[in-house]
Amino acid sequence: MRIALFGGTFDPPHRGHLAIAKAAADALELDRVLFAPVGRQPLKLDAHSSTYIDRLSMVMLASKHDHRFQPSSLDAPNPNGKPNYTVDTLTLLRALYPDAALFNLVGADSFLALPHWREPARLLELAEWIVVSRPGFPLDSIAALGLTPQQRARVHLVESVHDDVSATELRQRLHDGDACEDLLLPEILAYIREHNLYV
Repeated sequence: MRIALFGGTFDPPHRGHLAIAKAAADALELDRVLFAPVGRQPLKLDAHSSTYIDRLSMVMLASKHDHRFQPSSLDAPNPNGKPNYTVDTLTLLRALYPDAALFNLVGADSFLALPHWREPARLLELAEWIVVSRPGFPLDSIAALGLTPQQRARVHLVESVHDDVSATELRQRLHDGDACEDLLLPEILAYIREHNLYV
């Protein structure tokens, strides 16, 4: 079994997220991509404009479009209100799937911030990493992280996605009354309207 954790705010999940997940699943022959909305992101503590339940519900709708995609509550809010750390989530995932090949799927912008994550060396031990290109963050810039040859061998680059979707701009467009049909699945847009999100 080859499983990738795809964490993020997913506020809201959009076509760019699906393109990233599909490209990674195709390139690395993944059996499962776990879409796991983060309860409280340490590097963006007040970034969410919709609730965790709403974000998980939208991920459930988005995940129906590929049999390899699965919604996950692995990164649900901590009962004590503390931030969620990827190192804890991957540790839990490893305990759940001790024999699986584990991957962590991120954009190049997030991966370049790896030194600011909790226990970066441990993160690279817990899972292999799939790093997807993002506008303004060329994949060759990961050389600046100074990874050891062993660490670098556990990082897989996917350059076939050119996701230029800004979640902040998307939420602003929705707030301004734009349906964003070019970026959102119809069922996600229907959920947003039904629950009066981003108004």
